[in-house]
Amino acid sequence: MPSDRTDRESVGQGPINARRYFWPAVGLAAVALSLWLLYGELRGVSLDDVGEGLAAIPAHRWLLSSLCALAAYAALAGYDHIALMHVGKRVSRLFVTLCSFTTYALSHNIGGSVFSGAVIRYRAYGTRGLTGHDVGILVAVCWITFVLSTLLVSGIVLLLEPHLLDRFSGMGYAPLSAGAGLAMLAIVAAYALGGWLRLRPLKIRGLELHYPRLPIVARQLLVGPIELLAAAGIIFFALPDAGNPGYLVVLGVFLVSFSIAQISHAPGGLGVFEVVFLVGLSDMDPVGVVAALLAFRLLYLIVPLALALVVVLLFERSQFGRPPSERSRN
Repeated sequence: MPSDRTDRESVGQGPINARRYFWPAVGLAAVALSLWLLYGELRGVSLDDVGEGLAAIPAHRWLLSSLCALAAYAALAGYDHIALMHVGKRVSRLFVTLCSFTTYALSHNIGGSVFSGAVIRYRAYGTRGLTGHDVGILVAVCWITFVLSTLLVSGIVLLLEPHLLDRFSGMGYAPLSAGAGLAMLAIVAAYALGGWLRLRPLKIRGLELHYPRLPIVARQLLVGPIELLAAAGIIFFALPDAGNPGYLVVLGVFLVSFSIAQISHAPGGLGVFEVVFLVGLSDMDPVGVVAALLAFRLLYLIVPLALALVVVLLFERSQFGRPPSERSRN
C-alpha cells in the first residue's frame, strides 16, 4: 500500500501533468477542426488541380520565393544577435546563425515556438557558457522582438488597408481597423519610449528583464519587420496574377493567418494557417492559393526542417565524447 507521502505527491503532480498536456491537446484539437474546415473549403479541388497549380508557378517566381525564405531566416538570425547584445554575451556569428536557424526551423514545425525554442537554445548556448538565466532573457527578447514587429507591421497595414478585416467578416470594420492600427503603433512607441527613459526592469516569475537600450530597440524594429515582410513575400510571389490583390493585402492576410496559427498552438499551424488564408483570399482561385501555401510550407518549413536536422546531428556528434569542461567552453 502506498504511503501518505506518495499519495500527496501523486495528487500534487496532477495539476502539473494536466498543464503539461493541455496546450498539446489544444493544438491537436485546432488541427483537427482546421482540417475539417479545410476539407469543406477545398471539397471541389482535386490533387491533380493542386499539382497543376504548383507546376504553373514560373521558375523565376520560385526563385523569388526562395530568396524571400533566405531573407526571412537571415532576419530570424538577427533576433538572436540582438538578444545576445542585450544580454552582453559574445558568441561567434556563425554559431549564433546556425543556432537561430535550427531553433526556428524546428520550433516552427513543432509548435509552441517559445517553449520549444527555449529548450533548443539552452542546449546550444549552454555549450558557449550561457546560463539558464541568460537563455531565459535571450528567449524573452526574441519573443518581444517578434511581438513588436507584428504590432508595428500590422498597425501600418491596417492604416493603409483599413478594409482588410472585412475579408474575414464582411461587416465593415474600416473605422475599427484604423483605431486598432493606431493602438498597435502606440504600443510600439511606448516600448521605444520605455527604452529611452530606462524604466525599471520587468520581473516575470523571477526573471528580471531590463529595457533594451535605444540602439537595440532600433535593431528590433528593423530586423523583425524584415522577417515578416520576407515570409509574406514567399506566398506573394507564388500566387498567380489572376485576382492577386497586391502585396500589402497578402501581407495583411499573412499576419492574421500566422498570428491565429501561433495562438492555436497547432504544430506548424497545420490547417489553421491554410483555412484563415483561404478565407482572406476567398476572391482568388483556391487552387492557386493552395499551391502558393504549399510552396510556403516547402520553402519556410519543410526544407529548413531537413537542413536543421542535419545541423543538430552534426552538433551532437561534435559534442559526443567531449568532457563537460570543454562542452561549456566559449
